[in-house]
Amino acid sequence: MTTQMIILNGGSSSGKSGIVRCLQAVLPDPWLAFGCDSFVDAMPAKMRASDEGIVFAADGEVSVGADFRALEAAWMEGVVAMARAGARVIIDDVFLGGAASQKRWQRALGGLAVLWVGVRCESAVAAGREVARGDRIHGMAAVQADAVHEGVVYDLEVDTTHTESLVCARSIAAHIS
Repeated sequence: MTTQMIILNGGSSSGKSGIVRCLQAVLPDPWLAFGCDSFVDAMPAKMRASDEGIVFAADGEVSVGADFRALEAAWMEGVVAMARAGARVIIDDVFLGGAASQKRWQRALGGLAVLWVGVRCESAVAAGREVARGDRIHGMAAVQADAVHEGVVYDLEVDTTHTESLVCARSIAAHIS
């Protein structure tokens, strides 16, 4: 079965976005890229500070409510519909709920062929990137570095602590059938 989706999961500032850009460059066919950041950005501003939406605490913790989950489920179904229609899709996600987040994707995917990729990065390195970026709440990278991987099953894992995005992308591309 031909891989129709690649789902990358990793904490904030782990290097997922860089890998996605490199994947789009090295994969022979065109792949669309979507991420949880663009999903959150598409939400009404009032939901980005609501218990029913998504809340970014000052210490880096992120919590989501029922309205967020409802929109997330619709977004997932929409992304999967594009893949079912023939588009190849790369997802850049942060599994805040670890295995429960992966299960939500699995429900939406049905039998679609997916390559599950864990993107790891040492907490201190991710925290340094977070500071350099300047667009993240300090502490988010450290909070998420290990928690997003709890109970998640991958086909492949890459570690960006000391490995460039292009090298990681080539490793992922080698697993696409």
